[in-house]
Amino acid sequence: MKTLLLTGIGGSIGIHTFCHICHNTDWRVIGIDSFRHKGLTDRITTVLADHPDWRERLTMVTHDLTAPFSPMAIEKMGRIDYIISMAALSDVQASIDHPVPFVRNNVDIALTMLELARVLKPEAFIQISTDETYGPATHDGQHPEWSPILPSNPYSGSKAAQEALCTAWWRTYNVPLITVNLMNNFGEMQQGGKFPVMVQRAVMAGDTVKIHGRPNDIGTRFYIHSRNSADALLWLLRNVTPNLHEEGQLDRPARFNIVGDAQLDNLELAQVIAGMLGKPLKWEFVGASDSRPGHDQHYGLDGSKLRELGWEAPVSFDDSMAEVIKWQTENPGWLNVE
Repeated sequence: MKTLLLTGIGGSIGIHTFCHICHNTDWRVIGIDSFRHKGLTDRITTVLADHPDWRERLTMVTHDLTAPFSPMAIEKMGRIDYIISMAALSDVQASIDHPVPFVRNNVDIALTMLELARVLKPEAFIQISTDETYGPATHDGQHPEWSPILPSNPYSGSKAAQEALCTAWWRTYNVPLITVNLMNNFGEMQQGGKFPVMVQRAVMAGDTVKIHGRPNDIGTRFYIHSRNSADALLWLLRNVTPNLHEEGQLDRPARFNIVGDAQLDNLELAQVIAGMLGKPLKWEFVGASDSRPGHDQHYGLDGSKLRELGWEAPVSFDDSMAEVIKWQTENPGWLNVE
């Protein structure tokens, strides 16, 4: 039986990753979260209430990942086959308001996990990163893996720093690295500050949705359900053996973009959600630069590398969004969770 160490298990992507692993493997999971930021014990208790048999496969560790693990804590973990390093501060506005502690937090998390990997020596170490490290794309542009790194705000800068540290630990210490860049995730139990949740909350209340942009120039994103992201992560662990650095070679570690099947602008997404709710959409344009300096109008990743290897998202955007809208309508308390 394999053991996966998953950080950020209490987050909205982490909880779907845990569920997907439990549904599709017999693996044991060590879940780590500080629960000081966006991670919620409610997500874990909600899932375990529906799947009590998963309790014996989960070992929860509450730990602030800006601090290293003690030798005793490491010994208790035992053999770790895989690490998915997902925990990080991810709120762009928070990074703009308080950049220094924000960046230090994410850099320290990366250092803690990389040093842990040096001791545990897993078969694979997946570092979760974001499309935002590449910076903005044109409306129809898509960044392939290893495009130039051009972050636009302290959050994406901190994720770029994590990527750089991981590559350095791969080259110096042979940490078996796979870096993945994710796009905009959505899913059940997502925090209320994310755009899809904000839209559903506003539409259900009859409020006006604010759309960043102006006529003929509205921001676009690719959207992917967190279950599909988790499926890609599990596929990588099962099908990709991380390459190790060969001394003297100008080589690179494994890296993959995980891309959703739907690119929508903010107004189109709001229209989809309102349509699924069967309610009218009231909306107005708002200038993004007025409220968020360093705003990127468009993001785009090229997902052809992973597709050509054989992975494809198991559930379509339309089916995924319909399931999320239905679940959140039936569980409205989650629409206001921050």
